[in-house]
Amino acid sequence: MALKPEPTAPFHSVQYALRVLETVSRHGGGVSDVQIAREAGLPVAHLSSLLLMLRREGYVEQVSDGAYVIGDSLVLLGSGSTRREALEAKLQETLTELRDSVGAAVYISRYIDGEVKITQFADGPRTPKVHEWVDFRSAAHASAVGKCLLTQLDLDGRRDHISRHKIARLTSRTITNEKVLFSKLDSQPPTVPVLDLQEYAVGTVCAAVPLTAGSAVGCLALSLPIEHAHRLRSAADTLNRRAAPVVLSLAI
Repeated sequence: MALKPEPTAPFHSVQYALRVLETVSRHGGGVSDVQIAREAGLPVAHLSSLLLMLRREGYVEQVSDGAYVIGDSLVLLGSGSTRREALEAKLQETLTELRDSVGAAVYISRYIDGEVKITQFADGPRTPKVHEWVDFRSAAHASAVGKCLLTQLDLDGRRDHISRHKIARLTSRTITNEKVLFSKLDSQPPTVPVLDLQEYAVGTVCAAVPLTAGSAVGCLALSLPIEHAHRLRSAADTLNRRAAPVVLSLAI
């Protein structure tokens, strides 16, 4: 099941979005899209889709005269002691919307202190999360989440992880050869979702895309029961396209 690369990665859009937010923040009384394009160095045609995303996520608002001002989400994320709570709430809201959009359980995972950790997720009665039958910390070689995080580590980092969490056969599809695993990680295009086709658990397929925000290693992932495997391609493509708001929340 091959997935073609997206024509543009979401992370380029995030860089542009940050430039737009910086421009809007400099103009407390509001700023037009023409002025934003001029100061941020973006073509108006490209800017329109960014502004639409930023309005949808609550980072900017459009006032009565058509000018743009900073939105409530940006105010909350910059509000000192409440920033962490605001960020978690914003990410949870985004995950819930994404869950409903792709029709699958979705997850944010981070590589923290040498371990794979699911930091937030959104599931539901019709979108059940993966049954963690083997601790995710010990299954990075098999899960989409783990492989996506490993692709973001250098060779020494991968070897360190594997030395602490030995490769084990979890299903008949699990890669158990370190050389083969690292070769697949190296050949993984950064704009293509990493897949788990029943490598972690029989009956479940997953996809994950990297979340590049500064030096942090993270990913956004989804899981589907095997009877919905035919939707994995379209769901993974949607996940890839919709990663930008998540990265933006982490980057602000």
